[in-house]
Amino acid sequence: MKGWGRWFVWILLGGAFAAGLGYSLWPQPISVEAVRVQRGRMQVTVNEDGVTRVRERYQVSSPVAGQLLRIELRSGDTIKAGETLLATIRPSDPSLLDAREVAETEAMAAGAKAAVERAEARRSQTKVSADLAEIQFGRAQKLRSSNSIAQDEFDAADAVFRARQEEMRVSNFELEIAKFEYEQAQAALGLVQPNNQEFTKNFEIRSPISGSVLRLFEESSTVITAGKPLLEVGDSHDLEIMVDVLSSDAVKVQPGNEIRIVHWGGMQPLAAAVRVVEPAAFTKISALGVEEQRVNVIGDFREQSRAEGKRLGDGYRVEAEIIVWDEENILQVPTAALFREAGEWCVFVVREGRVQRQVIQIGQRNQLMAEVLEGLEPASEVVIYPSDLVKDGVKVQVQN
Repeated sequence: MKGWGRWFVWILLGGAFAAGLGYSLWPQPISVEAVRVQRGRMQVTVNEDGVTRVRERYQVSSPVAGQLLRIELRSGDTIKAGETLLATIRPSDPSLLDAREVAETEAMAAGAKAAVERAEARRSQTKVSADLAEIQFGRAQKLRSSNSIAQDEFDAADAVFRARQEEMRVSNFELEIAKFEYEQAQAALGLVQPNNQEFTKNFEIRSPISGSVLRLFEESSTVITAGKPLLEVGDSHDLEIMVDVLSSDAVKVQPGNEIRIVHWGGMQPLAAAVRVVEPAAFTKISALGVEEQRVNVIGDFREQSRAEGKRLGDGYRVEAEIIVWDEENILQVPTAALFREAGEWCVFVVREGRVQRQVIQIGQRNQLMAEVLEGLEPASEVVIYPSDLVKDGVKVQVQN
């Protein structure tokens, strides 16, 4: 009996060793992360850095040659149209001016008069377009209230209306500036006329607009020639957003697209809308030294963000997210679950403890999610960040 007992113990030990060896060699489930495919709202954005800039800026130049007296204004000073003295010039003696300088002043006055006529014609043209856009937008509002027009058509009418209103505002500004320049040119022309008895009077340049001084080109007293830039003025609270995007992204952007301004310094994002996509691209060298073709996208602050936007100034850096696609109830999968195989998009679907490679078709994509057109059902569980160990048919254990 003692011999049989000894053999029995050895048999048990051998069986335990064989079971442990077999268990250690048996394939173990691979630990993976997985998420469920769901429906929800999805947005596609073009994300780029941008800057704020004064929408309408005006560069004040000297209409006459002479001695510029010291400019007392500084950048940021508030100015008022027709009242604030920007610069004072002691004109040259007309008897010392040659025929060429007199002819240049006369040509400047004639050009200023033509600019006024051109600005008046442009304002008349833009007024016709603005009136038509207002009528069409009013019709779209009535149709929208009765659900007789699609949202896209209403948004298009809204974008056209706002664009025409902006063009009208710009044309009014251009006309005011043209009239100011014509008045300055007429005054300068009177100073350079021969036998002028008022040449000893100082020539004063007053502000053409209300706003603030943006930049000084000349500060100290110095001798200047006609046309010399003196300072730049504008309304620092009337800002727009300029975002330069890749030309391949610019084709996706349309006037009226929403812009979300983030990381600008405030607690909440600011809302803006695309006003225009400039038609010409330019070459820019990236941080990696690669030449890129980029396009400027110009946007305006939405009404609800104008008050907060006034905390910004000219040339402030912002980060812009231009929403080029926005839909509800979209079946979407994380981009971290996608991989390419044989030229097709695939995912690993978890079914009964094993993974199965599934070919799918995707549509729109953003940084985190992709739209699923075919191949997956809602609530399907897919592996994200699959490693090289994850193969078709492999047993897996999903981490909680």
